[in-house]
Amino acid sequence: MTDINRRTFLASSAGASAVLGVSGAAVAAKPMKKKFQGGASPWPICLDTATIRPASLEDKVAFAAKAGYDAIEPWDGELAEYEKNGGNLEDLGKKIKDAGLFVPSVIGLWNAIPENQEKWDANMEATRNRMRMISAIGAEHAQVIPSREVTDEKWMADRYRDLLEIGLNDYNINPALVFVIFLPGSRRMGQAVAIAMDADHPKAKIIPDVFHMYIGDSSFDSLRRINGDMIAIFQFNDAPATPEKAELKDKDRVYPGDGILPLEQSLRDLHDIGFTGCVSVELYNEEYWKQDLYTVAKTGLDKTLAVIDKAL
Repeated sequence: MTDINRRTFLASSAGASAVLGVSGAAVAAKPMKKKFQGGASPWPICLDTATIRPASLEDKVAFAAKAGYDAIEPWDGELAEYEKNGGNLEDLGKKIKDAGLFVPSVIGLWNAIPENQEKWDANMEATRNRMRMISAIGAEHAQVIPSREVTDEKWMADRYRDLLEIGLNDYNINPALVFVIFLPGSRRMGQAVAIAMDADHPKAKIIPDVFHMYIGDSSFDSLRRINGDMIAIFQFNDAPATPEKAELKDKDRVYPGDGILPLEQSLRDLHDIGFTGCVSVELYNEEYWKQDLYTVAKTGLDKTLAVIDKAL
């Protein structure tokens, strides 16, 4: 893709001028209205179900609704287990909607971008089955997790474009690319953005996670250099001061505001670039899993709103 096409892609993703080298603050001309959480947030707040992993899927829906979340973000394994046990996913989607929630994203399309054509063909049945389940509950996005072996950026971009076409045309879902530290080809935000740009598709999106931005050495300032609608959903949590960054694991995530990450500035940047998607509370803290799970869900929401209040 030429440099001109790269700039055109990013510009069209927000219906504005190119953002490379331009502050995102120039994109949002006026403050976003706080229309969620009783006027406390410009974004809907979502509960990633991993935050209360030991609960059943139906309890997770009930806890999210009772706590006051706007949305819920389940995992594909939960959907498969629900279906295996005789549940109907379309009925589950109705239950979620009836509870006053929506599904902005599901995790995920595992190994959906492998390292070669043979594995791509072999994985396609499983990938399509995950898309089917994700679509059945009315989700908006499916999180694309490349395999740990793939590193060829052009191959990843081409296959991501294929996934976008399949998801949008066959399942009415928008696949979005994640970046996490254990994926060498999609470890940092810059890599994910490059892959999305080179996919050359107007619906290409990424999913930042503040924890993996931190441990993967992505610049938090880079949030200001993309347009807001290139972000499908924003994964929200915090990292403790100890252990050292190189030793941190997903289980070390803590409630937003209880750690050292620049969450307030990140939210201000999201506001300035016009991001309108969900802020999703995503924790894998095993100590939290031992506690009352409804209280954990409610605490995650309350602490997220407290950070938003300080930021904006």
